[in-house]
Amino acid sequence: MATQILETAIQAAREAGEILRQYSSRGFEISNKGRIDLVTEADLASEHHIKELISSRYPSHGILAEESGISPHHDETAEYLWIIDPLDGTTNFSHGFPCYAVSIGIERKGESVIGVIYDPSRDELFASERGSGATVNGVPICVSEIDHLERALLVSGFPYDVRENMDSYLPAWRRFLERAQGVRRFGAAAIDMAYVAMGRLDGFWEKGLSPWDTAAGWIIIEEAGGRVTKLDGSGYDNFSASLLCTNGRIHDEMLEVMRSIEPGK
Repeated sequence: MATQILETAIQAAREAGEILRQYSSRGFEISNKGRIDLVTEADLASEHHIKELISSRYPSHGILAEESGISPHHDETAEYLWIIDPLDGTTNFSHGFPCYAVSIGIERKGESVIGVIYDPSRDELFASERGSGATVNGVPICVSEIDHLERALLVSGFPYDVRENMDSYLPAWRRFLERAQGVRRFGAAAIDMAYVAMGRLDGFWEKGLSPWDTAAGWIIIEEAGGRVTKLDGSGYDNFSASLLCTNGRIHDEMLEVMRSIEPGK
């Protein structure tokens, strides 16, 4: 059953990615959900397609999607919950910057069991099923072997309230710029997490995340051998607002940095 669900998630992600490619080629309407939070026709079309495919095959499954929220027919006792970001990196997409993805994570009775992230620009599909490892385009992947923060390439992002709460986000950037080999900001959490899973990056931290940002990446990183916690080191779940994920080898060093910024947490 789980493998069939994974196949559906992969199909949904690839087909949604093709929808994004088509919109990217022909243009699209853009509107604002907030001061700097965008939504496009492509987001909505991608989400609609994914939800239609899921509902046609698994009508009893719950769906939580970024643009439409929880499915109206959602039963809290449903065995499976699909957590969908139809276009992670909308701002990038709207500017023609090729760093965005479709992200689909699936929980079974509250446990993340399947994750799929598809990057249409590079035609890279990251996938994982609990207990089966992680892959990109069917090839097994694993986290990096970097074991010191000073040799690590990190990534982070800013939530949409960054203008109002800049002072709470910048200290970590300053500290990690001082301690790590480099820090990047791509503007798509799903891509950030996928790159940690395959070893292109060594660690990722961020505040103000939503379930659809991380549900797929969480299991992919763990199945690739990495570690995922909240920023205070406590256990992570898809509804946590802060995230630290690494190759595992630099996790404690990154936690030490975060605790030095926010002592007592």
